[in-house]
Amino acid sequence: MISADFSAVLPEVLLAIYAMAALLGAVWGGKDQMTSTLTWATAAIFAGVAAWIGLSGAGDTQAFGGAFTDDAFARFAKVTILLAAAGVLVMSQDYMERRGLARFEYPVLVTLAVVGMMMMVSAGDLMSLYMGLELQSLSLYVVAALRRDSVKSTEAGLKYFVLGALSSGLLLYGASLTYGFTGTTLFSGILETIAEGHVSVGLLFGLVFLITGLAFKVSAVPFHMWTPDVYEGSPTPVTAFFATAPKVAAMALFARLVHDAFGGAVGEWSQVIALLAALSMFVGAIAAIGQRNIKRLMAYSSIAHMGFALMGLAAGTQMGVQAMLTYMAVYVAMNIGTFAFILSMERDGVPVTDIGALNQFAKREPVKALAVLILMFSLAGVPPMLGFFAKYGVLRAALDAHMTLLALAGAIASVIGAFYYLRIVYFMYFGQEGEALDSRMPAPQWILLMASAAAMIFGVINVFGIEGAAAVAAEVLVH
Repeated sequence: MISADFSAVLPEVLLAIYAMAALLGAVWGGKDQMTSTLTWATAAIFAGVAAWIGLSGAGDTQAFGGAFTDDAFARFAKVTILLAAAGVLVMSQDYMERRGLARFEYPVLVTLAVVGMMMMVSAGDLMSLYMGLELQSLSLYVVAALRRDSVKSTEAGLKYFVLGALSSGLLLYGASLTYGFTGTTLFSGILETIAEGHVSVGLLFGLVFLITGLAFKVSAVPFHMWTPDVYEGSPTPVTAFFATAPKVAAMALFARLVHDAFGGAVGEWSQVIALLAALSMFVGAIAAIGQRNIKRLMAYSSIAHMGFALMGLAAGTQMGVQAMLTYMAVYVAMNIGTFAFILSMERDGVPVTDIGALNQFAKREPVKALAVLILMFSLAGVPPMLGFFAKYGVLRAALDAHMTLLALAGAIASVIGAFYYLRIVYFMYFGQEGEALDSRMPAPQWILLMASAAAMIFGVINVFGIEGAAAVAAEVLVH
């Protein structure tokens, strides 16, 4: 029994052991010398574990009395999280070294956060859900304040910590209400209670508090206040990490909770999530219009994108979950490429975040500008880019679930959101001549930018097989 349980959590256990070993090794073996090696080794291990999970996993395994679930849904989310984290580590190494931020703690904390995310997406119990969430959150609070000599970075870490603690408190209150009215913390037990028709007002209050706690984690409106400040204040590689892997983990956990625990009460939660989706799409799209700081712009962009992902979840169907998973995978690919470019935005070796600095960029760097144009079109949902098909998937899922108003809201928000993406393209191609940005771009960033842009074009053929894997994952989750 114990060996079967252990084999289910083996990837998480191995990564946790690696994090501890890396921490001890770096402390004893000389901190500064180890940082670069540790970062590359961590990225390679993430990629290796992702390949292992993706290729060897099969079937549906329950461990520790149902508290941990290893199924196709969890594996899809884990592979996406691991590849996103590996990509961010690879492209951030040069930036960290040149800014004096190359600390061995960074890859170690990222590893611990990833272990937390992997626990989150495999949670089968409210307690294991909370443990995974807190392991991720505590690591991210420290990473946000990595630049100790910067007031903005320290402020970002503190804001994230205070609001993160508030959201964890709300989540725990929801968990306690759910336990009080069902007598169990297991998702399967909660599902059985609801199936028997015991849906009390107290249980619904518990569900609302749980959704509120998770809405904070995905930056859904009106629980998005921390996102722009944390994105702007954190070092750019940390912002890139926040915008990718944790978002996938939180959305997957959201889907796991509402389907595995509250699958019998779809009517109760789908309307709440639909409201969060509509608010997120509009507030994210409208608030980004006035932004000139590209990191704040990407923060509001991520809020709007989470609204689209939540639209798929609000449908409450297998098709909706499939669309949401596909959307998140494409979203991560787009963001990795975009942040690879943002990391290279420098003038005389100093990082630049004002989008006005991109004036006439296409004249000096036509290849890079074309790659960014493709990514911006994809983020805006312009056909025939991959981002369009991802958006089309969630809109179709909403229409199939008879959520016509939500789908219409999504279409309108998408048109509004196109403005600020196309404004970046306008500056690059038609802006007034100004001071040029440095042409320097490290090889890992250049490769990720080009690969991401290429994926947005060639991915339309069959989405690299992601849709098929997402369909299998959705089928497992939605009973």
